Amino acid sequence: MTLTVLRIVFLFLCSLGGWSISQLDDNLSGYPLLGVGVGLLMGSLVILIDTWLKGFSLRGLSAATFGLLVGSLISYLIGNSVMFSFIEPSTRLVAQIIMYIVCCYLAMVISLRGKDEFNLVIPYVKFRREEKPERLVLLDTNIIIDGRIVEASTTGFLDAVFVVPRFVLNELQHIADSTDMTRRDRGRRGLEVLRSLQKNPRVEVRFHEDDVPGIREVDGKLLQLAKMLSAEILTNDVNLQRIAELQGVRVLNLNDLARSLRPVLQPGEHLTVKLVKEGREADQAVAYLDDGSMIVANRARHLIGREVELEITGVLQTAAGRMAFGDLAHAPVAPAILARAS
Repeated sequence: MTLTVLRIVFLFLCSLGGWSISQLDDNLSGYPLLGVGVGLLMGSLVILIDTWLKGFSLRGLSAATFGLLVGSLISYLIGNSVMFSFIEPSTRLVAQIIMYIVCCYLAMVISLRGKDEFNLVIPYVKFRREEKPERLVLLDTNIIIDGRIVEASTTGFLDAVFVVPRFVLNELQHIADSTDMTRRDRGRRGLEVLRSLQKNPRVEVRFHEDDVPGIREVDGKLLQLAKMLSAEILTNDVNLQRIAELQGVRVLNLNDLARSLRPVLQPGEHLTVKLVKEGREADQAVAYLDDGSMIVANRARHLIGREVELEITGVLQTAAGRMAFGDLAHAPVAPAILARAS
């Protein structure tokens, strides 16, 4: 039952209670709507107070209760002391009420300000410090199917609660039930990724059951839910990231993280690579690092298929990624030159 439904039921019960009370009084029995209105007004006032107390934690309530008890005890001791025995009864009552209000207020304020230090006031009662608000991260369908999130979460760098909305889970199930073999394999892979995340003791995975009415597209539902939960979105979809940024929703793109972790190549650095194909220019060959970075080797086309040592001569950042150029550190003699020499 959601909070909205609970409040609606509470307002209904308040209106019903107001109507019942009006029927018990002969003077108000002819005005049932008045009783219903008073009940709704009182219920709305309680809900308004509930809204104001939204950020008030259980630990804060404990501190306020402790302060109220201490303030009541102090005001009782002072109000019934010898100092008040010579005051007239009517004046004494007013003074005791003022003393009660002042002492309770001050004690509650002091308790709330020093709620982390209860162990000093009550030596054998120690409260845990308030934790920071949970960091919620919504997972979209693409990032689940991608699978890299399992390895990324194992490292412990993603310190957050992963939230999988029901509509994302339904989309994964729909893909897994597809008649197309490729789509079916991708959907099943996504379900296996979720199972792996649930088994990871360093990760907390929650399933959000509520749908987002009025929106049909999964991406639109995801954005609206992120706003409602004050959550972030983890994805590898560039288009979703751009739309989310326009709407003020923070997005974590796993591809951006992978690009930022690529090794930084500097001119003059030496590295060993395997040349795999020809380059665009004459005598160029191309190699790739494990992260996908492309290395262009000058005057090395005749060495395709072999591992060579390159000296980096320059680095170029492109829209597709980082590309480096290098020369052979120990240039071997080309086969054609050896043939002519023989």
